[in-house]
Amino acid sequence: MNAIIDRVKEDIACVFERDPAAQSVWEVITAYPGFHAVLIHRLSHRCWTAGYRWLARFISHIARWLTGIEIHPGARIGRRFFIDHGMGVVIGETAVIGDDCTLYHGVTLGGTSWKKGKRHPTLHDGVVVGAGAKILGPIDIGEGARVGSNSVVLKPVPAGATVVGIPGHLIDPNIKKEKAEREAIAYRMGFDPYGAKADMPDPVANAINRMLDHIHAMDQQLETMKKALDEAGIHYPEPPPIPRLEGCEIEDGYQNEPKHD
Repeated sequence: MNAIIDRVKEDIACVFERDPAAQSVWEVITAYPGFHAVLIHRLSHRCWTAGYRWLARFISHIARWLTGIEIHPGARIGRRFFIDHGMGVVIGETAVIGDDCTLYHGVTLGGTSWKKGKRHPTLHDGVVVGAGAKILGPIDIGEGARVGSNSVVLKPVPAGATVVGIPGHLIDPNIKKEKAEREAIAYRMGFDPYGAKADMPDPVANAINRMLDHIHAMDQQLETMKKALDEAGIHYPEPPPIPRLEGCEIEDGYQNEPKHD
């Protein structure tokens, strides 16, 4: 009995650690569906492992109706698991969730096969999954990994990595704005690689950055070649003028909307 009380205290404490909106213990106990879903899942999981499969499913069905969170009673969940907001979360039968994991609303830990056996993800300790993300299949999400909101993850994620996009792409935490030329070109093209979030570089933006670097390097090489040909007295036909990047600004559609009084 003491062990159960200690686990409940842990669950309440982790809410205060991860949700600054929590005001009191009474509020967490009475008004946090994620907390309720985890408590009820522990009961349904005990019934499931004891062989009372129908009863376990019925309890999980009631929990879904009460909380908007569907956790299959066969799923294995570690300690200090927190579901923030919770509405629309789905956790499949063979999913495994480690300690200190956090899920936000709309997350799916789903399967990609109708075959029996392991078909849902395994989240190792300390994983955080953003709102609306889908993690599908019997894949491992490494310890301390982060899955961005609305991402679709179909492949394993190494420990400590961050994944964003559809399908999910790994983000290199060491990516930085390496060259002033890149920043200038990107600015003229109306492109901001950190527009969505300053500290989370987009992998697609990284690819475009590399193309900008390549364009800049090619421009430098062409200028060097032209200068060398001039110095050698070699005549070459003047190519058509290359459009300048200053003409590549992307207009904001909102600027063209009519103003309403």
